[in-house]
Amino acid sequence: MKAKIIGTGSFAPEKILTNFDLEKNLDTSDEWIFTRTGIRQRHVAGDDEATSDLATRAAQNALEMAGVSPEELDLIIVGSITGDFSFPATACLVQKNLGARNAFAYDVSAACSGFIYGLSNAELYHAAGKARKSLIIGAETMTRTVDWKDRGTCVLFGDGAGAVVLETSDGESGILSTHLHSDGSSWELLYQPGFGSRKLPSVEGREGPYFLKMQGNEVFKIAVRYLSDVVIEALESNGISKEEITLIFPHQANQRILDATGKRLKIPLEKIFSNVASYANTSAASIPIALDEANRTGRIKAGDLIVLNAFGGGFTWGSALIRW
Repeated sequence: MKAKIIGTGSFAPEKILTNFDLEKNLDTSDEWIFTRTGIRQRHVAGDDEATSDLATRAAQNALEMAGVSPEELDLIIVGSITGDFSFPATACLVQKNLGARNAFAYDVSAACSGFIYGLSNAELYHAAGKARKSLIIGAETMTRTVDWKDRGTCVLFGDGAGAVVLETSDGESGILSTHLHSDGSSWELLYQPGFGSRKLPSVEGREGPYFLKMQGNEVFKIAVRYLSDVVIEALESNGISKEEITLIFPHQANQRILDATGKRLKIPLEKIFSNVASYANTSAASIPIALDEANRTGRIKAGDLIVLNAFGGGFTWGSALIRW
């Protein structure tokens, strides 16, 4: 038995912050940002929007495509590092918002790999017969974790959510395998000390110790290696060649990482899906947002082989091989 994706959905806040907007308050420019990251703009959650709100909207879009009612769901998993609260789980808030009273719900915290970790968790529930229909979401309000005076980090991130609905299937389509890894020995290269998206601390409390910290050059080198290695692992585990892959959906960190990953894999860049220019780095939300865009625009079709691969703070990394 396999877990098959039968619906995708995404949502991004209405407010858009362009590179030109950032020029007004930072020593930077559209050219500087785009040349180094491939990013043109990012969506920013409003003061009345929390991570669960974005997640709920993405979930509703995915359920609508799938033709599944909230009451049919057995399981809800949200991958996020910017949940509404320390507890309860953001997934429980989404369950309440949707009215999915029959589902059990929990969060996964694996930074930018959160969606793939959640997908892997769900796959096991489906294989064990513990779930027939599930909802997997990646949702973040990353703009609330950055120091808007630090041009090295604040230009990189955006807010959004993406979701997929899974159904147990005995056909050829579905998740063929998932592969998860972590290494906590380098955690200090990328981390953010704390607080949630629903109730922010005082202005004084949001000084230095609050904001996301990253040693970008070191993270870049490690990310490219693991992002490519985990694709190779997925292919070799299933006896599939690179030529058989239709598209790869990497975590949308920045365009330079995507390009370097494609080069290391010796895969044509047209097979590396990218929408980082429009959304920036939305952490756990980036892959499901990209997947929904590709699905709704006809970039993927029944029978296609696709790979999802992510790398995030922790460090965590992983991949999923899927026959659409």
